[in-house]
Amino acid sequence: MLISKDVIGCDYLRFIGSKAHILNDINEILEPHLDGTEHTFVDLFAGSNVVGQFFKPKFSIISNDTMSFSNVIAKATIELNTPPTFNKLRSAGINNPFQYFQSVDVNKYSGDFVTENYSPAGTAKRMYFTIDNAKRIDFARTTIEMWKCKKLINRGEYYYLLDALIQGIPFVSNTTGTYGAYLKHWDKRAYKPLELIPSEIIDNGQNNKAYREDALKLKESLSGDIVYIDTPYNSRQYIPNYHVLETIARWDYPKLHGVTGQRDTSREKSSFAMKSKAKEAMKELFSSLKFKHVVVSYSTDGIVPENELIDILRENSIDKEVEVKRIPYRKYKSKKVNPDTSVEELLFYFKSKDSIKYVEAKHNPTIYNHSSISKIRKRGAAGFIKSPLNYIGGKYKLLPQIFPLFPQNIDTFLDLFSGGGNVGININANHIQFNDINTKINSLFRYFQGKKPEDLITKINRRITEYGLSKTNQAGFLKFRRDYNNNPNPLDLYVLVAYSFNYQFRFNNNMEYNNPFGKNRSHFSERMADNLRRFVIHLNEIDAVFTDNYFTEVDTSQLTQKSFVYADPPYLITTGSYNDGNRGFVNWTEKQEKELYKFLDNLNLRGISFALSNVMLHKGKRNAMLCEWSQNYNIHYLNYSYKNASHNTKHSGSMEVLITNY
Repeated sequence: MLISKDVIGCDYLRFIGSKAHILNDINEILEPHLDGTEHTFVDLFAGSNVVGQFFKPKFSIISNDTMSFSNVIAKATIELNTPPTFNKLRSAGINNPFQYFQSVDVNKYSGDFVTENYSPAGTAKRMYFTIDNAKRIDFARTTIEMWKCKKLINRGEYYYLLDALIQGIPFVSNTTGTYGAYLKHWDKRAYKPLELIPSEIIDNGQNNKAYREDALKLKESLSGDIVYIDTPYNSRQYIPNYHVLETIARWDYPKLHGVTGQRDTSREKSSFAMKSKAKEAMKELFSSLKFKHVVVSYSTDGIVPENELIDILRENSIDKEVEVKRIPYRKYKSKKVNPDTSVEELLFYFKSKDSIKYVEAKHNPTIYNHSSISKIRKRGAAGFIKSPLNYIGGKYKLLPQIFPLFPQNIDTFLDLFSGGGNVGININANHIQFNDINTKINSLFRYFQGKKPEDLITKINRRITEYGLSKTNQAGFLKFRRDYNNNPNPLDLYVLVAYSFNYQFRFNNNMEYNNPFGKNRSHFSERMADNLRRFVIHLNEIDAVFTDNYFTEVDTSQLTQKSFVYADPPYLITTGSYNDGNRGFVNWTEKQEKELYKFLDNLNLRGISFALSNVMLHKGKRNAMLCEWSQNYNIHYLNYSYKNASHNTKHSGSMEVLITNY
């Protein structure tokens, strides 16, 4: 597979360390080692995303970078498989948004943040852009945001437009390539009118993902076939060099400082670009990599000396074997270079010694489902244990995002609103407390404890046979539901749920199960049986206790600074069967919301780490209480929308967050 100049769109960014010119070299060092079974490719430090784009036709891609503008590019070019249609914009009279942005007369527009801070029109007189181009950037950026808020564009369309804006900006920037400083005289490039450049979209038919996480944390929750690692080489921090693009991507109106108008990035420095921390960061990065194939880019003038880096790679490779490929840095330049002083780009390939368990588990279902499950349960979305219950608001699909944000070395983990148990069953802690006011679910989990999975499945199948339960036998289901309500027991409740509408728990105020029949859909499938096996096996391996307390009545006196509390309460501005007040359980109102904030504040005063899952925005509603309270803590924005509730099928516009006090 060779790369042509026509597909290196993102290299327009003139990105520091861009790998557009060595894509074929990366492929050449990797290709001989592939056996044809490889499916996933992870680009852990994606930058301009040219590597992920190059390999997208062959693999399912996961892209990651801490910079927002890089994440925007990935969401547009990696996650999307087809160009957006902009149907709602068309119905609003805008047939082509790109032509629309080009045709608007910005002379009638006063501008916004870019005009005030990055053009001569502002008080600082900065010369990143001409006034006309600054106004056009402002108009495009604010309009894209407005269309998103008015729901005239969906998530994919939003990132596709934003990517097109970011791709167009370098063509009119009055800089030498990066944004650490602007030129004092106008370059001819700056006089060109801004033009949004839509990216080419490659359809690989895969569920590709884009993350914006700390690579050292994210790699702990990822596993797969191939990982490409391109850390910073030198002491140049990336965000200061791209602060203008970063601010336009975030659109967060930061306070700027200095002649060049830098945003505050003091808390976002990469350890890989710091001489005092780079080597230790490298050691941490390459330890416990759960990938079969590892490809690494570096440079002979990098912070970590070549011989020391090779030692680190060998320490983490099978049989200490590391392949090295050297590429003259100015290989593609016209100027002659003294071979004695030239810099070389380095490509390394090795097989990670820690990938063996992953590969065995991937190809051996017996290992995967039994003896090794506790070792691989947190290794990527497919490796997490899934609750055997389809609980509304369950966090299974969010685990790859929130687990990298959790503390390490937890003694006691308290899941304050444990629900279906997806978080607690996957956490790595010495002691785990599942707490939920829903006694029915906790009774079911307590029943599972100490049982053999195959014995449970045998009993379940007996019940199914006894009542003739199936996707079509409604009469058998209704009789079974009546018998359960007359004589409730945990296992029968689980069987009922398996044949109920949308696999959900629902009770009336008399605590009678009243969920209707899941006609033609719900049944006890092989997947449910497998989820039950994995869940019960691990439940019997951990030190777990289930309590049924209202959250303010949970005993926290034994918690220490090594403890961790996770709270996933009913959401104040959404509606679910667990918080509508009509299912036999306490309704969730502003009273409960305030009580929870006070509870968490008290934990914080005691030095106990906590994390809170919630939504800031939902269907046009804003949780003002949460927005105000959360300002005292750290807010992590997540990427997810719920689709499992029959009455919650459209949650577009939700802003899911994880709020932490650490």
